[in-house]
Amino acid sequence: MGSIPAWARVYVACVVVAALVALAPVVAIRTPWWAVALLAALYAGCEQITRCRFVGHRAPKGMGTFFPVLLAGAFLLPPPAAALVALPGALLSRVEQRPRRLRRIWRAAQLALGIWAASRVHWALGGRDAVVAPDFPYALWPAGVAVLVFCLVLTVLDGGILATAERVPVRTAWRGLFLRSLAPVTVHGLAGLMMAVLWRSPYGPVAALLVLLPMYVSCWVFAQYHRERAAHQATIRALVQAVDIKDGYTRGHSERVGQASMMIARELGMDDERVEVLRFAGILHDVGKLGVPTRLLRKDGPLTPDERRIIELHPEYGHEMVRGIGFLGEARSAILHHHERLDGSGYPYGLIGRQIPEFARVVAVADAFDAMTSTRSYRRARPVPVALEELERCSGAQFDPQMVTALVRALGRHGWHPAVTADEAPGSLPARRDEAHAPAAPLAGQWEGPRNPAGRRTS
Repeated sequence: MGSIPAWARVYVACVVVAALVALAPVVAIRTPWWAVALLAALYAGCEQITRCRFVGHRAPKGMGTFFPVLLAGAFLLPPPAAALVALPGALLSRVEQRPRRLRRIWRAAQLALGIWAASRVHWALGGRDAVVAPDFPYALWPAGVAVLVFCLVLTVLDGGILATAERVPVRTAWRGLFLRSLAPVTVHGLAGLMMAVLWRSPYGPVAALLVLLPMYVSCWVFAQYHRERAAHQATIRALVQAVDIKDGYTRGHSERVGQASMMIARELGMDDERVEVLRFAGILHDVGKLGVPTRLLRKDGPLTPDERRIIELHPEYGHEMVRGIGFLGEARSAILHHHERLDGSGYPYGLIGRQIPEFARVVAVADAFDAMTSTRSYRRARPVPVALEELERCSGAQFDPQMVTALVRALGRHGWHPAVTADEAPGSLPARRDEAHAPAAPLAGQWEGPRNPAGRRTS
């Protein structure tokens, strides 16, 4: 949502209006304002945790979203009052990306609607009486349905913002969102029910606050997960920077291949986890160049057959470098096989058709596309339509037609707006050629260094 499309702004405005309509009756009903204020302050305090240092490190974004407090409000308060609990914390929450104000308003409206719907369902099913005089397991029934409704509302609204603001295809915007969020929201729902029951007990709100202690433990676990994830990202950045330093000719190429691979993956309907791993595959596909002598990567003249064979070892070098990095998963096979061809004439193993891993077939298309559409020191970039025509011409023999079609559809929907890396000046021309990323010469069908009459590689 960095640059918010008009449709996304309209969508957010509609959600905000719906939230205001849900909140409006709060002035006409009997509301325990002290309970609303206490729960709202508690939730806002939880949101502020993300602004503080946590176990020596900055807490990850979203760590302060304590759904137990919000769901306890849904179980204790009338629907409009329960929705009100979410507003201060959401409007004061930490937001990294711009526009911050719009993002806070969106989050506040989304949570208000979710809690309002959950509270309304809970009260309609007799949940209020079940909390006042808890009768387990009966009390779990209205609370469980309320949690499902809360999760469903958040999922529906999240999918809408993905489709309108992030331009995710409508047919995939909601895929997997509900199932991924159901388990954690259910756990938070149980904690919220415990808070509500203790709140109504003779021990009062103070006892209810003790339920949050396990949640702080879960925050610690969550923080450790994000620390590990940050370490993964740092590992990838270090490897990519090492390749860029060794062979500055294709600086920025890895990031663009990762971007194109991600676009193909989303068009194919892959889940978010596989999309992220495939992005890693695109970024690291050429890490094996670290094992190739620099003099070969920067050689001005034609390569000898022996030199070409050495360069063609870079997928195997790359695979050896990353084989022990467990979080890369399927990305490792893409690094090894992204120069295989469907007709079996690729390398390093001459795999045929479906023998080539799916991730490798995606990265092969993204790699060739960026090679053709990037400006080189000896030729200008080809226009995107020309590059796509060449990919389509070579599909079936060199490239998987399904991956080519997915890229064509994705570019038709979103266009191609590759990011420029921080250490690459816009419009600058690298000084050397990259043997490993030579795009096809027109009608040549060879993507690995065909030469023009002057003896220069047409990569």
